[in-house]
Amino acid sequence: MAGATMLQLQERVPLPRTAWKLADLVVLSLLLALLARRAASLLGGAAAACTWCWLAALVCEAWFTVVWLLTVNGKWNPVRFDTHPERLAERIDELPAVDMFVTTADPKLEPPTMTVNTVLSLLALDYPAGKLACYVSDDGCSPLTCFALREAAEFARLWVPFCRKHGVSVRAPFVYFSSSSGAGARDDEFQRDWTAMKSEYEKLVSRIENAHEESLARRGDGEFAEFVGAERRNHPTIIKVLRDSGKAGDGNGIPSLIYISREKSPRHQHHFKAGAMNVLTRVSAVLTNAPIMLNVDCDNFANNPQIALHAMCLLLGFNDEVQSGFVQAPEKVHGALKDDPFGNQMEVFYEKLGFGIAGLQGMFYFGTGCFHRRKVIYGVPPVSTDVQPTRMRVSPSHKELQKMFGSSKELIESARSTISGEMFVTVPTVDLASRTDVAKEVSAYSYEAATSWGQEVGWVYGSVAEDILTGQRIHAAGWRSALLNINPPAFLGDAPTGGPASLTQYKRWATGLLEIILSRNNPILLCISKHLEFRQCLAYLVLDVWPLRVPFELCYALLGPYCLLANRSFLPKPSEPGFVIPLALFLAYNLYNFIEYTECRLSARAWWNNHRMQRIVSSSAWLLAFLTVVLKTLGLSETVFDVTRKEQEGAPDGGDPGRFTFDSSPVFVPPTALTILTVVAIAVGAWRAVSGAAAEGAPAAGGPGVGEFVCCGWLVLCFWPFVRGLAGMGSYGIPWSVRIKAGLIVAAFVHFCTRN
Repeated sequence: MAGATMLQLQERVPLPRTAWKLADLVVLSLLLALLARRAASLLGGAAAACTWCWLAALVCEAWFTVVWLLTVNGKWNPVRFDTHPERLAERIDELPAVDMFVTTADPKLEPPTMTVNTVLSLLALDYPAGKLACYVSDDGCSPLTCFALREAAEFARLWVPFCRKHGVSVRAPFVYFSSSSGAGARDDEFQRDWTAMKSEYEKLVSRIENAHEESLARRGDGEFAEFVGAERRNHPTIIKVLRDSGKAGDGNGIPSLIYISREKSPRHQHHFKAGAMNVLTRVSAVLTNAPIMLNVDCDNFANNPQIALHAMCLLLGFNDEVQSGFVQAPEKVHGALKDDPFGNQMEVFYEKLGFGIAGLQGMFYFGTGCFHRRKVIYGVPPVSTDVQPTRMRVSPSHKELQKMFGSSKELIESARSTISGEMFVTVPTVDLASRTDVAKEVSAYSYEAATSWGQEVGWVYGSVAEDILTGQRIHAAGWRSALLNINPPAFLGDAPTGGPASLTQYKRWATGLLEIILSRNNPILLCISKHLEFRQCLAYLVLDVWPLRVPFELCYALLGPYCLLANRSFLPKPSEPGFVIPLALFLAYNLYNFIEYTECRLSARAWWNNHRMQRIVSSSAWLLAFLTVVLKTLGLSETVFDVTRKEQEGAPDGGDPGRFTFDSSPVFVPPTALTILTVVAIAVGAWRAVSGAAAEGAPAAGGPGVGEFVCCGWLVLCFWPFVRGLAGMGSYGIPWSVRIKAGLIVAAFVHFCTRN
């Protein structure tokens, strides 16, 4: 189809970055100058008063230089992809089918009304309804989620035609009805339709919110009989065809909707979200087998009804499909808190680093808002990677397919069709309900035994960051990817609020990334042995080394307090010629980041919030992730997948959603200890400076200078939420259990510093 299109469906536009490249080199030059000065001081004996402090600083600063080089590599050649969906209008009947996957895991942390809104926004996309099917994976095995989706399927009969009739721009009802009004309507008909639809939606929400999981399970009739006696981690597969577009016959053109809760057993490893995605892939293969798959999290609703058409411009618009193994949309936040108080909206990451990575082998896969070619997920390599075709490209035998995909004849046949590259075949009209037995067979927890699922086929196992791991495998096979950055944004999702939820999310990400870097799937090995390009490998390392930054950042943060307490120094004095280098680096680096935020139309407050959150996260969530994976590597613990609480609006406790909150989690102990230690160190250092005690026990030249005080003062500013937490009460105050543990750590560190 792309070859027959006269006009381009997409354009790859390089973005100029000359001034930023010069700034990159300035910061790099200052880092190298600092390393050279540090090494010269050590070799010349100028740091004899505290040689190990200067040596530790040298190691940390060398690491910071490596991280800067990795980041600059990712930003160096940014590109933008412009799409032209209007050019698909004449060929709408030739578009490939799309299977849409929605994942949810806990009805308490991920409210069913949120999942329902995401599903409704997908069912109402501007795309041929007969070529769309929506699959919802419920890893919580919740009758309430199933009930909510059954009600949503009925509501969709009204909602989808309403959206198409009136050209609704945002098709998640909770957003549409909170931002628009029937007042001042274009005509009386629209006002009547709007009022009636809002009333129906309110009834839908009321039915879902008034339903109770226990009462639904106790009923044991009809739709919910299979939930009787089912436990969240121990139950057979439950599949419900809530809507079958092939047999609906109502003329409304509403896609199919299928509910799935995969089989689970306490004796079997289920591989978290990666396992759920592989079940969705197999079930959809035996039911609809669309050549394109879209996956979204339950809180990421479709914000632009033409997202599928935009994605097709990238998937079909290249002369060589290797350029678009998958298409990733940036994660944008709905109802984002002003100034990003928890540093998790990642706007600068996508606009600065994301466009740069798009100019390499392609944007990472981030687990939601991504369109995949099914054959890419199946492990089929692109044509251009080998001189000789592989067995996956030359009609593999039944035995080979069985070894890779399992024993299901239906799945093997659908896989053969996918591998052959049949993009534009018409989706067969079958009774989906009649094939649920086959779907249950391929969703059994034992089905994957002795197959390639989770390794060469499907979402890759071995990390809770299954998205990054799977994307790496795809790029390592030789595929490229494209960034779908459109206006309005393709998807809008939820960002956690409060301290506990935000740090839980960061801990899960860092745990998964460290699992990758310590495994045989790390990007360095993939670059050496497969088709992962060198610069793409370096780009992956920008993310993968997040948790590896912990020992270096924590060590550097402790050097200031240690020197004030032990009457030492690790930075040159103002009277020394080397003093200007760290000062210039400090100012240049922060100015560089500040200008990046202003270019992204963000405030100075947003820059500061993100800066301080990076310091907080590295000493809390990343540190615990680092320790978790170390213990797992030693065989002393297992990885736990933490589901982040999703909130559609407001704070969890009804308070200020932008205020940092605390609980008794161990994640708050290290930053609390670092806050107390820094305050104590400043007090001791100031007292010693005022009283003239600096000359006692050590030469004055070896004591701390203004640099150490500035470092500690900067840390106090970064950890100001913890300073307030030490003085606060309730959810805004740090619990006493955390304070006591932190106090003991501080006492031990102070004793270490002053024992001589």
